[in-house]
Amino acid sequence: MKRLIVGLIVLVGVLVGVDFGAAALAESAVSRQMREQIGLPDDPDVRINGFPFVTQALAGRYSSIDVSADRLQVGELQEVEVVAVLRDVEAPLSEVLGSGPKSLRVGEADGTVRVGADDVERLLGSVDRLRIESLDADALEQAVEDGADASLADADPDTVARLVGTTAVLGEDTEVSAIVALELADGLVRIVPRDIRVGGPDAPPLPESTQSALRDRFTVEIDPGSLPLQVTPTELRAVDGVLEISGRTTGLVLGAGAPAAS
Repeated sequence: MKRLIVGLIVLVGVLVGVDFGAAALAESAVSRQMREQIGLPDDPDVRINGFPFVTQALAGRYSSIDVSADRLQVGELQEVEVVAVLRDVEAPLSEVLGSGPKSLRVGEADGTVRVGADDVERLLGSVDRLRIESLDADALEQAVEDGADASLADADPDTVARLVGTTAVLGEDTEVSAIVALELADGLVRIVPRDIRVGGPDAPPLPESTQSALRDRFTVEIDPGSLPLQVTPTELRAVDGVLEISGRTTGLVLGAGAPAAS
């Protein structure tokens, strides 16, 4: 009985090792395909979700595949992160592991581009040590109570953010906090200040003339480039210190017969 149990444990270990090894080979093949399709300089990280892998591979259907690449240069942006989630993927194992043309059919794909504070700071030009902070409804209500425009109380928290950075005010480097509207149109991101405070978010509101002078320093238009996999950007929000531009597409074909990367 002990020998049988040990034998079963060894067999399970071998099967798990084979499964992960096969998954690694497939992930490498998909990674190369994604690099060509998205037009990346290097192979992205690919993870085929679900266990065991072999049953998915034999069926040629994968429930979910994660793809990510970071520190990409897109136009003026130097540290862009690209993330994609592919669902209901059809890919015959012979094509995935073979040397010939490969074709992956994707039922649904979510694509996201993440733009960090360092890139936004470079585009602003006159603001240093920039931070991007998310806001909730309570924070917006508090800002209105502290003297901000009353319309901010009705704003969708997903469409606003707080930018905090250091800039010159009356000749001295001072921390400035700006509640900004996040706008997405024609694939471009626009950051438009709605309320500016000197000395932090709890500081008293500034006269309109002073706000106007600082508003231009926190206003910027950003072109984040194309989202991965021809995904149309439909959502913009601030999360975890970055700006996320996301969208979704369906009925996607990667590889043979697919449109080339732009």
